[in-house]
Amino acid sequence: MTPEVLSLLVPLPVLLPMLGAALTVVGSRSALLQRVVGVVVLVAMSVIATVLLVAADAGGPIVARPGGWAPPVGIALVADRLSALLLLVSTLVTLAVLVYAIDQRIADYGRGTSSTTFHPMYLMLSAGVSLAYLTGDLFTLFVAFEIMLTASYVLINRRTSAEKIRAGMTYVTVSLMSSLLFLTAIAMVYAGTGTVNLADLAGRIALLPDGLVTVLGLMLLVVFGIKAAMVPLHFWLPDSYPNAPGPVAALFAGLLTKVGFYALLRTQTLLFPREEPWVLLLWLAAATMIVGALGALAQNDLNRLLSFLLVSHIGFMLFGLAVFDAAGVSGAALYAAHHITVLATLFLVSGLITRRTGTTALDRMGGLLRTSPGLAVLFAIPALTLAGVPPTAGFVAKLALLQAGAAAGPGSVAVAGVVVLASLLTLYALAKVWVRVFWGDPVPALPDSDPDDEVVVGTARTAVPMYLATAALVAVSLAIAGWAGPLSAVTGRAGVDLLAREPYVAAVLAP
Repeated sequence: MTPEVLSLLVPLPVLLPMLGAALTVVGSRSALLQRVVGVVVLVAMSVIATVLLVAADAGGPIVARPGGWAPPVGIALVADRLSALLLLVSTLVTLAVLVYAIDQRIADYGRGTSSTTFHPMYLMLSAGVSLAYLTGDLFTLFVAFEIMLTASYVLINRRTSAEKIRAGMTYVTVSLMSSLLFLTAIAMVYAGTGTVNLADLAGRIALLPDGLVTVLGLMLLVVFGIKAAMVPLHFWLPDSYPNAPGPVAALFAGLLTKVGFYALLRTQTLLFPREEPWVLLLWLAAATMIVGALGALAQNDLNRLLSFLLVSHIGFMLFGLAVFDAAGVSGAALYAAHHITVLATLFLVSGLITRRTGTTALDRMGGLLRTSPGLAVLFAIPALTLAGVPPTAGFVAKLALLQAGAAAGPGSVAVAGVVVLASLLTLYALAKVWVRVFWGDPVPALPDSDPDDEVVVGTARTAVPMYLATAALVAVSLAIAGWAGPLSAVTGRAGVDLLAREPYVAAVLAP
């Protein structure tokens, strides 16, 4: 394809879900129409993301200029190796979770017609995620987060018990605080440099006083640290995600924290380059890994356990960024791609387990290996992947991080030891789940007490497409492991470009 045609493809992952959301509102009386629109839009986005990834890897960043205004005045949408890879993986996860949600009837909640809010908000969330990956300026990144978070507010509050509303309010309040801080940081950047374009800022921000540069860097670290659930800014996540409907929790676990990490990775490498490891972030990464893993060990609720493991493994990505060399950034990018898939899969499996048992309490489960061996396989593969057991994708990504840490100096070597420890704690926590859920004698299912008809206990009521959607994500995880060589090469080139900065800057600011 010509560069002009490719540039026309870049805005489509944002525009298509927005148009789809509008169509699902207009056709809200037809459940079939809403479902078909959602699936078709996400399939089209997957194809476009694949084309953009191949083209960006072969020829460098692809830039679109909506409105015809050239940067730094106009908005730029940029698809490079990193953004296109994460866009592709995120879209595949979003598609699988949508199929799962449709057959779980979370979109309907027992109504004769499909909900007027679920499908539009789901597609708008996808649009916000795509815009966050592709945007080339800070203010549009803020807009992307607001689109994404506004949709997530609706989705996370679709269940109406007092406890769930309280958890949803925690999520909303923390998100609004981080957004306010982000807007303040953008105002300070614009006041000091006269621009919010990332490529333009790469040259201008170094001209500011050192103290102001440090403050801006720390403000963005806090903003995106909240969104990525970095310790000690993680407190909102273990209370919020377990109380969301199952597919919504899976989507959030797979995407939202990784979008926060992507924003941190993009801004820190482009605007605040370093010649040596970032000691502060090394400590924060180590704390995130250990606190999350220890928190998981203390949980009896399956979804809370997975939420703490989600926090822990954000620390692995932070470690790769903190090393601040091409190998570390490459390992962080590869780990983010793997993590999007594996956490979403585990939350979907948790939903299937809940449908079988009627509870998320580990001490009330047992014997599912005997009654549902297929479900045991669907859990075992992503569990081993998250723990980093060879030859899974998790092992490949962690090995890349360990190699980067070992080559970066004594401080990084020490945190690399924490990576190994956190991996062992993850394996222990997931082994506890395996023993309590799948071994032992089968436990009678508890009565269905969910007023929203989300949990339907019993084999006969579990739709086959839910298993197929979960199996598809397992297959994606296995594909990442099988294609570890080519993917590592892509993320390796992405890491070099992120730290070099010139390819991105030149592509965006070119006439």
